[in-house]
Amino acid sequence: MKLKATSEYALRILAHMSNTNEDSHTAKGLSQTLNIPYKYLTRIMTNLGKAGFINSTRGKNGGFIFAKPLEEIKIYDILEVMNDVNEDVCLMGEGLCSQGEHCVLHESWSKPKQLIEEMFKNSSLKDLQKSAPFKA
Repeated sequence: MKLKATSEYALRILAHMSNTNEDSHTAKGLSQTLNIPYKYLTRIMTNLGKAGFINSTRGKNGGFIFAKPLEEIKIYDILEVMNDVNEDVCLMGEGLCSQGEHCVLHESWSKPKQLIEEMFKNSSLKDLQKSAPFKA
């Protein structure tokens, strides 16, 4: 299973924020630290803010902070906001696998796909905190 680049970036950003002792994080600092293009990062941050995961403040000491506790931010919810949750996407890259027409791996992939989805639904940013280093 491959996540979209936007989802990977969103997870890297939020994991980095949760694993540092900084009170707030600037877009410029996150962009430089995580090597994510600034405009792309700001678009992601806007989506994360609209979803209620983060808040932003302006001014000299402004930046991004979490809008709710880390244990309330589920990985699945982040992926959903980034439009990376589509149960019908074909593993073989053949578009959509529906019940009527599906690829040769459709049935074999069904159970592992459900398990991965459950893991995303049951895992929060708190679970990822300090569990493994995220590469920039």
